Order: sequence, then C-alpha cells, then structure tokens
Amino acid sequence: MDELLKNILDRMEGFVPSDKTELESFKVQFLGKKGEITSLFGKMKDIPAEQRKDFGLHVNKLKEVAQQKIDFYFEKFENELFEEKSKIDFSLPANFSHDGGRHPLSIVTNKIYDIFERIGFSVSYGPEIEDDWHNFSALNFAKEHPARDMQDTFFVEKDPDIALRTHTSSIQVRIMENNKPPIRTICAGRVFRNETVTARSHCIFHQVEGLYIDKKVSFADLKQTLMYFAKEMFGEETKIRLRPSYFPFTEPSAEMDISCDICGGKGCNLCKYSGWVEILGCGMVDPNVLENCGIDSKVYSGFAFGMGIERMTQQLYKTKDIRMFFENDIRFLSQFNSFNA
Repeated sequence: MDELLKNILDRMEGFVPSDKTELESFKVQFLGKKGEITSLFGKMKDIPAEQRKDFGLHVNKLKEVAQQKIDFYFEKFENELFEEKSKIDFSLPANFSHDGGRHPLSIVTNKIYDIFERIGFSVSYGPEIEDDWHNFSALNFAKEHPARDMQDTFFVEKDPDIALRTHTSSIQVRIMENNKPPIRTICAGRVFRNETVTARSHCIFHQVEGLYIDKKVSFADLKQTLMYFAKEMFGEETKIRLRPSYFPFTEPSAEMDISCDICGGKGCNLCKYSGWVEILGCGMVDPNVLENCGIDSKVYSGFAFGMGIERMTQQLYKTKDIRMFFENDIRFLSQFNSFNA
C-alpha cells in the first residue's frame, strides 16, 4: 500500500499542465468521483484497524497536494490570460462582423421629416398619455362620438378621462395653445387604439400629422403640399386622389389615396384590389378647433393632415404584413441594414 501511495505522489509531483484542459484532466484523474485518490478512501475497510489512522493521514496528504497543484496552476493560467488581454489596444477601431441598421419605420419617419422640413415645417412632440381635452374635446369630438368608447381607446383612468393618445392630433392642440400663428409643424409619435391585430392593422402604430395655420390658407394650399409630398416620397410618377370624408376637427375633410406601385394598379391585398392605397386623412382646420385653442378663426385659417407610418412603409418596401414591423425578427430587419428609402 505504501508503494501505491508513493507512486501516486510521484506522478502528481512530476505533472506540469500546459493549459486548463490538461489541468482539468489531472483533477478528474486524481480527485474525480472515480479518481485514484478518491478511490483510496474506499479501501479503508480493507486496512487493518490499527493502520487505518496512519493510512487516512497519508491519503488526506495526497488530496491536499493534488488540490494545491490544481489551485496553483489555475491561478497561473488566469493571470496569463489577464496579461494577454492587457496587451489589447482598446483604442483601435472595433471590427464588427455584422453592421447594424435603422428600423424601416425609423428610415421612413426620417424621410418624411426631411421632406417637410424643406418647405419650412418644424417637428413637434408630445406626451403619449393624454387628457380628454387634448385628445378629444379641443378637437371637436362630441361627447357621444364613438372614438370615446372603450372599444377604440385604451383608457388609463375614467372620470376624469385619461387615456393613451389615439392620434398625434393632441400635439397639434398643444402647439396651437402655446404658439401664435403662423404655425407650420409636423407632429410625430406612437399612438394606441384598441383594434384587432391583423396583417393590415395593429393596436400600436406611428403617425405623422401636419398643421399649417396662417392668414388666407386655402384647400388649394393643402392639395399642393400633399402633391409635393407624394411625389418626393414615392416618385415623380405617383398620382393622388382626394375623396370627400369626415373628421370632427376638419371641415371640409378628405381622404388621400396614391396609386399603388406594389401591383402597378392591377390590384393586390394591400390596395384591396382597387389600384389605390389610402395613406392619409386631411382637411381644413375646423373654426371651432381654432377657437378652442385661442386662435381667432375670423383672421386665421389652416389645414391639417395625418398619416400612418406603417402604411407608408408598407408601400415603400412592398411589405404586405404590418405585424412584421413589431416582431423584431432579425431575418426581416437585416434586409434594411444598407437600404435607404
């Protein structure tokens, strides 16, 4: 037995690992569940009673020697790794294997900003949680208007009504309350409506709304502004059409469609097989809204328009399912890494 203990001690003392892998093998060989030193404790029952104490002391000494060697070389390898990392020049440019990119909604939003900033519009922002006045009442929504119903609006609190804003028109109210005409701004942000999520609609989406108020502003000014925007956004060949509509905060009101370039006017699921895609609502600001915001409607007039960024992005990138913009699927988003609208 003494010869066995001496043989194990000699082999341990003569072992010099070259890396952590060899050190791990050493640990398993001698201290693992079936290791040579561990198995010696199982032989205690075969040792004469008067020799067990001395045998146990020798086995524990072997275990201590093995653990000291393991600790020594583990610390040595860790220090070498640290020293190697310390040699890295962190001031050098990083070498990324995959370039990042903007989200398609951000690309389109920034392009819209750029188009309207060229003709004198500023960009305004406002809170996503709004009160009844800014989200509904100041915009000429009657108390019985269906948009106030729970099926359309995510209410945070009732009495008083506090809700997630249903449109960025609430920012326009804040702008009109705190600024004197002339006013020329676009209001951008995320909005919320209690709608079923499908390929064409979502309960969360993004809007950009425009507002222009000055003396002698006409519907012709609105049409020319939107024509300029459509051609800059979708191409010189883009056609528009205005259809009469109704919004509580504009009078007269219209829906604007552009010619569908996904199907070339032949019809697809995005344009509902009509050849036209509705992209925004617009109209002349209702005099009641101007008065509600402290602007004299007998002196000033103005127009407003609002568009959904997701619908615009679908049209530009030929994307047929709005849900793809919210799923963060890297296979989808990676297509936009080096693509500009």
